[in-house]
Amino acid sequence: MENRDERSRRAFINRSMLTAAGALGAAKGVKAATSDRPIRLPDAIPTALNAAPKPANFPMRGAQVFAKVCKNEGLAALFCCPGNYDVINSICEEGIPCFGGRTEGSMCSAADGFIRVTGEIAACSGTEGPGFTNMIMNIAAANAARTPLLVLASNKRMAEDDTEMGIQTAYQQPTTEGMRKYGKRLIDPNRIYEYAAYAFRQLKTGVPRPVHLDFPAEVYGAKFKDPSELRFYFEQARYKTDAKPFPDPKRVRELAEMIQKSQRPMIVASTGVFYSRAWDALKEVAEKADIAVVESGVSRGHFSDGHRLSASASPGALMSADLVIFIGQYSMPNVGEYHFSPDARYVRIDPDPGDVGRNMPIDFGIISCEKAALEALAQAVPSMRREAWVAELAAERKKFEDENAEYYKIGLGYKDAVHPAVIAQQLSDFLYRGDLPKEQTTVVAGGYGIARYTRRYLRAYRPGQICNGAYQYGAIGPDCGYSFGVSAAVQLGIGPQAPYKGAPIVGITGDAGFAYSGMEVETMSKYKMPVVLIVYNNNAWGIQGSGKAKHMYLFQENLRYDKMGEALGARGEYVTRSEDFLPALKRSYDIAAKERVSTVINCQGKIEFWQRTQYPPGFLGKVEPGCMAYDH
Repeated sequence: MENRDERSRRAFINRSMLTAAGALGAAKGVKAATSDRPIRLPDAIPTALNAAPKPANFPMRGAQVFAKVCKNEGLAALFCCPGNYDVINSICEEGIPCFGGRTEGSMCSAADGFIRVTGEIAACSGTEGPGFTNMIMNIAAANAARTPLLVLASNKRMAEDDTEMGIQTAYQQPTTEGMRKYGKRLIDPNRIYEYAAYAFRQLKTGVPRPVHLDFPAEVYGAKFKDPSELRFYFEQARYKTDAKPFPDPKRVRELAEMIQKSQRPMIVASTGVFYSRAWDALKEVAEKADIAVVESGVSRGHFSDGHRLSASASPGALMSADLVIFIGQYSMPNVGEYHFSPDARYVRIDPDPGDVGRNMPIDFGIISCEKAALEALAQAVPSMRREAWVAELAAERKKFEDENAEYYKIGLGYKDAVHPAVIAQQLSDFLYRGDLPKEQTTVVAGGYGIARYTRRYLRAYRPGQICNGAYQYGAIGPDCGYSFGVSAAVQLGIGPQAPYKGAPIVGITGDAGFAYSGMEVETMSKYKMPVVLIVYNNNAWGIQGSGKAKHMYLFQENLRYDKMGEALGARGEYVTRSEDFLPALKRSYDIAAKERVSTVINCQGKIEFWQRTQYPPGFLGKVEPGCMAYDH
């Protein structure tokens, strides 16, 4: 009998694929490649997607044993390119949602983005050699973001070790050293179940980071007639525990006393708050004692920007905080990276005792799961009101918004191209102050120069509403991959995205970034993902050169990324004037919602907009942490 999750998944596929098959070329604004050969979705795609799963039973191959563990552990999705065939095919047959894209690197980013807005584990996969190495930058970005990403790859036969037989031979584990939490080249077929257990134990405990497994043919192709041929074949409860580290009650009471004595306490709520699903406990603590909250991390929304205690858009208030409590700050800043007062006292709540005190000296530490610590603190902290502190937060928020409004006014004055402040303000108005529920739309906040503006204007009102793209590692190019993965999460309604299932998402990138992963627009079209992708086109890299070297930083001007979108099965909009952006955005979102067609909105800017003296306000600095956070 089909389970409920599978019926729900198949209903999603039916809605998004079968009802849309053949409509792609006819969708408004989507142009055929030629008059007699329109872009079309082959019937084989919806047929395959709607085929019933075929879960394996003994006798099984090694790949099927591994896939069975993935299913039992609740692997939420797989993103891949062809290669590592036995493993990805076996995972798909188990009924786990699977997506095939154009490059392994972008599919790695898609899995990363999926995880960042759901909190669930997803996997990426590539073939040996070039497939695996295509993922390296994106694995490193996931590692810097502390993402529990399962990285899978096939590899050469063990019989080929110490030879150069074949053209795709490579030892993978040394390559990902320093980019992962755990890795293993599986060399004993009988231990494949055991090492699958190792992988998920690492993914689901402590501070998350990627886990990398590579599969020689002798392992994924091994045959097992029954469980007796597998070592360590135990049910989940016997190879891992769901128990979490619990805070020392005495230290919780001491922290409560510190909060009571503080005049302007502030919580920095980061990645761990999201992954432990501690947002309700965070809100309870903040409201009980009037503690300001500023978000940091790879996703935003675990504390609403609409809350009176939110400091994410009140950067001027950070220097006033006298007690700063870092909760789930897995990527810890160094002294001076955050704009807090040097006289502030610092507290760290983290599940890893080895990380507390690293980079930034602390005054007090608690070792605990973030949710458990916040729930205990909610009981221990006294009820308090700090009206002066709340008023300061509001005043600094207004100051920040007034500054943004001034930037928008300046941007509107430039008539020969679209200024990034115009994109940022009008996107913000559309998402949060128009007809849409302000909680609805999930956004990938990517790009480099454009993000210096858009992140100032974007807001998050519920968990996982913003995926901070180039976080920490600063990778150029993952944004289209992130956008696909985030859209998949929303279309499937996974985790905190469930109330917004099926809604369009917005992705933001630059012209340099689009070059790396723009082909994934075809993947969006193939799976009918309703993505509105905004490309800020300023004809150059975000960093400028001068003199003889300047040519290396420039592109041809006025390139038509919108036409590339049309050629890949999406719509295209080319916006060259400020007054045309909002109508293009509204059209694109409406078509995404009604017809499940993606759009590339190519916004024509100019490189000179980054020059502060000639075109104020120019290239903006960062605001850390909070709405502008690239780091920490």
